[in-house]
Amino acid sequence: MKSSRKEREVRAPSQGAFLGAWRDMRKVEPRADGGEISRDTSVEIDPKHRQLTALAGVAVAIALLMPGISARQQVASGWELVVLGIAQDAGIPQLGCEQSPCKDMREGKRKPERVASIGLVNRALGLSYLFDATPDMVSQLGTLNGGRVPTGVFLTHGHIGHYTGLMYFGRESLDAKAVPVHGTERMTGFLANNGPWSQLVSRKNIELRALKPDSSIRLEGGVFVTPFLVPHRDEFTDTVGYLIQRDGHRALFIPDIDQWSRWNANLRGLVDTVELAFLDGTFASADELPGRSIADIPHPLIPATRELLKGSSGRVWFIHLNHTNRELGAPDVVSDGQRFVF
Repeated sequence: MKSSRKEREVRAPSQGAFLGAWRDMRKVEPRADGGEISRDTSVEIDPKHRQLTALAGVAVAIALLMPGISARQQVASGWELVVLGIAQDAGIPQLGCEQSPCKDMREGKRKPERVASIGLVNRALGLSYLFDATPDMVSQLGTLNGGRVPTGVFLTHGHIGHYTGLMYFGRESLDAKAVPVHGTERMTGFLANNGPWSQLVSRKNIELRALKPDSSIRLEGGVFVTPFLVPHRDEFTDTVGYLIQRDGHRALFIPDIDQWSRWNANLRGLVDTVELAFLDGTFASADELPGRSIADIPHPLIPATRELLKGSSGRVWFIHLNHTNRELGAPDVVSDGQRFVF
């Protein structure tokens, strides 16, 4: 398992200096899911969560290190952030689902929805980065870069919709050569020590690169990527979200989290520092899974997140929707194929 940065990646500046920018932000007391977000962003918290309170400062401070560019230059930069799927891990239509929208999709009345993923691409530079390797990865790379091997893959965690697409780099498919795959120590350790994923490592189809939460890396083209821990059902790995930055553009990607109230970070304050926030929109209602308890698979509810972030300066987009979610198609649910200048 490799943790050194090669070729297109170098260490970004230390984030310790960014704490002040985050602590100086206004404090809020939002409500969501019956709980409260941490109110005082200036207090010290458990070390394993300290990086979360610094994250908004990271966004501000890294931006200050980047030279300003005009709107015309931004368009000419060639960078795009592309939405590659919006569905929960099992996709839509989902196995066993016989009602709408699954029924409509099977009858060809509505297009299926691919599993949630986003990508960053610059065709002029020949660079493309994939965030989560889903079971739909082959078609998603077709959308992102014409079906080529990505420059790098960033994984959020070890649930089926977020890493199993790595199988297409293996001997039965492409038999790829050293595709950089980024994840936490637990994520990369899971891949290295459990088959069939370990075969991808031993055959050098993928090259694992361990990320340290709260530590940015800089990719070719001036892109900064910062992972941060979020609370989730971490049966096999931990779970991260990502802050993605380039020349003043900042995007937040958190497709999975148990509840905002369980996260030792000020979500409202963080969203106010970014341009785009792609957030967990798995469920709209606590009773939308007949015969199953949402407590076994907790996620924040879309209406509660809307209330929490009402009036925020960052554009909030919901992603990772379950097939039962009545909000599918809502104006603030992002669409597969949607593109943003980055």
